[in-house]
Amino acid sequence: MSHFHAVVWIDHREARIFHFNADEADKLTLRAHHAVADPHFFHEVAAAVADAGEILITGPSGAKTELVKHMAKRVPQVFSHIVGIESSDHPTDGQLLAHARYYFKAADRKIPQKA
Repeated sequence: MSHFHAVVWIDHREARIFHFNADEADKLTLRAHHAVADPHFFHEVAAAVADAGEILITGPSGAKTELVKHMAKRVPQVFSHIVGIESSDHPTDGQLLAHARYYFKAADRKIPQKA
């Protein structure tokens, strides 16, 4: 996966991960091994987005916060690429990807452009 942006939608059962640009997207789905906070699951998710330049994390529950805490403590090099954390119910893949593209497009407009 060679796209700069990634979005993670996560709950305690699964994570849907998209690496994407304006035209293409690669999807990966990971499933949790346990019903409660699973450090192995969080580590798999972190590894799946380790090559992303910017990461948006979304989800309906505390799993997104637990993932961010795990990354901060265990994989700070990935944590440093998180640019946003948002609550999100259960979007379709298309809705999630559209939201992430809009999010990063808006964020990119806030960054001063070099002349």
